[in-house]
Amino acid sequence: MASETEKTQALLYSCSTASLVSSLGLGMFCLVADRLLQFTFIQQNDWLRALSDNAVHCVIGMWSWAVVIGVKKKTDLGEILLAGFLASVIDIDHFLLAGSLSLKAALSLPRRPFLHCSTVIPVVVLTLKLTMLLFKLKDSWCFLPWMLFISWTSHHIRDGTRHGLWMCPFGKTSPLPFWLYVIITSSLPHICSIVMYLTGTRQVMSSKHGIRIDV
Repeated sequence: MASETEKTQALLYSCSTASLVSSLGLGMFCLVADRLLQFTFIQQNDWLRALSDNAVHCVIGMWSWAVVIGVKKKTDLGEILLAGFLASVIDIDHFLLAGSLSLKAALSLPRRPFLHCSTVIPVVVLTLKLTMLLFKLKDSWCFLPWMLFISWTSHHIRDGTRHGLWMCPFGKTSPLPFWLYVIITSSLPHICSIVMYLTGTRQVMSSKHGIRIDV
């Protein structure tokens, strides 16, 4: 059992100056990147628009996870790259629904593809968590459900500024205000970091990432 001082340090980590500055930078990136994507030469080219949009999803996913773990050593970069991959790979469902590798078909779907249903996120995260417990992978891969949650949620929140959040089978929301998207995206890593502490995930991650946290 950790001392009260160690527990306090655990909570303060998610609100450290470095992590807060990183989150501010993430919010600024969201502001700048999405404004740049509005340039006419990008919007008029389907490939450039799709690749640029997916790249922004990827960067947000990587940045968000970097805020959570802090970049302590080179091996952390692997996790950060995985977070970016998870944040961007969602868009493959456009091609799956289209049944074609044609970008034009993927951008002209009659409905939103299944991975863009926001209620899928908790289902997949909990299923992954239970699977890890079943195969006793809790210690070595304890971060994965949280990484998946942050990466996919950041993707959905950003898409929500254009289409709203699709909460199947309950319907969808109105498009999210841009300012709300920026605030949620920049604060999500801190919220998850605190919940990870409360659920004990930080205890396992502490030795892996060099974070002095023990619960």
